[in-house]
Amino acid sequence: MKISLLGAGAWGSALSIAFAEKHAVTLWSREADVAAELLASRENKRFFPGYFLPDSVQVETDFAAAVQGAELLIVSTPIAGLRPTAERLRDLGVATPLLWVCKGFEAGSGLLPHQVVAEVLGSAAVCGALSGPSFAEEVAAGQPTAVALAATDPAFAREAAQALHGSRLRIYANDDLIGVEVGGAVKNVLAIATGVCDGLGLGLNSRAALMTRGLAEIARLGVALGAQRQTFMGLAGMGDLILTCTGDLSRNRRVGLALAENKSLPQILDDLGHVAEGVYTAREVDRLASSLGVDMPISAAVAAVLDGRLSAAQALAQLMSRDPKAEIA
Repeated sequence: MKISLLGAGAWGSALSIAFAEKHAVTLWSREADVAAELLASRENKRFFPGYFLPDSVQVETDFAAAVQGAELLIVSTPIAGLRPTAERLRDLGVATPLLWVCKGFEAGSGLLPHQVVAEVLGSAAVCGALSGPSFAEEVAAGQPTAVALAATDPAFAREAAQALHGSRLRIYANDDLIGVEVGGAVKNVLAIATGVCDGLGLGLNSRAALMTRGLAEIARLGVALGAQRQTFMGLAGMGDLILTCTGDLSRNRRVGLALAENKSLPQILDDLGHVAEGVYTAREVDRLASSLGVDMPISAAVAAVLDGRLSAAQALAQLMSRDPKAEIA
C-alpha cells in the first residue's frame, strides 16, 4: 500500500519507520529545514532525534506531490494542524481515505477530530482515528505496541487495521470513533493531574485513585457524547490512560510534575519544547462538561490550575473536600 504521512514531527517520523517495513511510505514535512535534514541524514534532529528513516521512505515538502497516488493518508500533526491539513486536501480535490493520530478537542471550537474533518471534507469522507497506548519513541524502536483503529465505517476500520497490522505494531479495529477519540483526548488531561499528584509526593495510593476516578470521568463524558461505555475498558481508554499517566515519556505527565513545582505554564511549555495536548484540551473538556452537565471534577481542577485560578495544592484540597458519593453511578 502507498501511504503518505502528513506531518514530520515525532509521530510522523515514528510511523514512517514502522510502516516502511511493509508499505511504500512518503513523509511530508511543512518545514523545509526538517525535510532537508531528513534527506541528508535520514534523522529528524529537530523533532525526533536518535531515530533514522529507512532509505525507502520518500521525503516531500510539496503537499500535492506527497498525496498524489497515495492509497491511505495519515495526518500526524497535533490537532491544531488537522483542520488546515484537511482544507489542503479539500482544495486539491483529494478523496483518499484518511486517518489521524492527533488526540484532543480543537481549541476554540471544542470539536473532536472527526467533527473537524466532517466540517471540512463532508460527512461522507472515509476516515478514522488511530489511537491507543503508544509512545512514538517505542514505536520507532520496534517495541511491541497495540492500538485501536476506529472509524464510523466498520468495513474501512477492519480493512485499514488489517493492512497496517504488523508483528510489532498490532492494530485492532473498532467501530466506536467517538469513544476512541474521547479516550485519547481526556487521558492527556488526567496525565497532567497524575503528574501533579506524583510531583507533590502523594504516593501510589493517590495515583491509583486519581487514575480510576479519572477513567470514570472519561466514560461519563464519552457516553454523554454518544460513545459506547465498553470502549473505555480497551486500548484507547484504560490502556492509553495507564501509559500516559505513569510513563516517563509522557509530555502531559511532565507538565503536571512541573506544575507541582510551581513553575509557570509558559516556562513549562518552553522547557518541554513539544506540544502537550492536554494543556489545550483541559479547557475545552471543562467547557464541554459544564455545557453537558457532566461531573468532571478532576478535569475541572486541572483546567483551573492551568489557567492560574488555583495552585496545585489548592486544587488537591478542593478535590479532597468533596462530599462522598456512590462509586458507581
